[in-house]
Amino acid sequence: MIVARTRAELASALEQQEGRRGLVMTMGALHTGHLTLVRRARELADHVVVSIYVNPLQFGPNEDFDAYPRQLEEDLALLEPLGVEVVYAPSDAEMYPREPLVRIDPGPVASVLEGATRPGHFAGVLQVVHKVMNLVRPDVAMFGQKDAQQLALIRTMVADLDMGIEIEAVKIARDPDGVAQSSRNAYLSESERAWARALSRALVAGADAAEDGGSGGAVLAAAEHELERAVRESGGVVRLDYLVLVDPETFTPLASGAREGLLAVAAWVGSTRLIDNRVLRLG
Repeated sequence: MIVARTRAELASALEQQEGRRGLVMTMGALHTGHLTLVRRARELADHVVVSIYVNPLQFGPNEDFDAYPRQLEEDLALLEPLGVEVVYAPSDAEMYPREPLVRIDPGPVASVLEGATRPGHFAGVLQVVHKVMNLVRPDVAMFGQKDAQQLALIRTMVADLDMGIEIEAVKIARDPDGVAQSSRNAYLSESERAWARALSRALVAGADAAEDGGSGGAVLAAAEHELERAVRESGGVVRLDYLVLVDPETFTPLASGAREGLLAVAAWVGSTRLIDNRVLRLG
């Protein structure tokens, strides 16, 4: 496995590859969810490249950029047995030799939900995704369904800018208690971890309502009931940011008669903000 720290080292490593190339982009602190993306890349491509970079452009001024876990050696130890051939782990100076003068405008989808809570976040995400894709030139890139709004925006960018890259969505990896795997789960105390289960329980309640033929309103009501109970019983440990049922591609309210919807939730558990979602069949 080659660990490339510069563009030149990355280009040299990629020169040796022939065939279909898969890309998995991460910010490190790898967990089983990331490794699921890597395994899917192995299924779809002849060669797998993983990027590890904590991108400052997607963090707001009051977010956890400095505290975000960085554990490159541990991450490399997890990747090598999976057959990853190249890891691109640049420094900030290598990724952004100067303040970027040309920026990507992610459009209106980036202004709602996660975008409303984290202004500028998706502009920073698309900036780094575009740069790494240009450097790696993958045939297919894997992204997790957990970051559903990010996934939708990346798909739109790739289509609108004619980048010619296949985007593969990989289902959410969950721990046995139902909590979606995330690097930020490491911030949770033992008691907070127990309350974090409320997010996935709310999604299950909404899915059950959908399977029973419930309307969009019934789906939301079932999920809200579960979350409101957690907020009340936790004494404020759980604080809801949003719970919505939206179009999975546009993140706008569902059209009348829609057959598919995305039930998405974001909540604070203690000082940690968590997100989760589930795609539902309706009607």
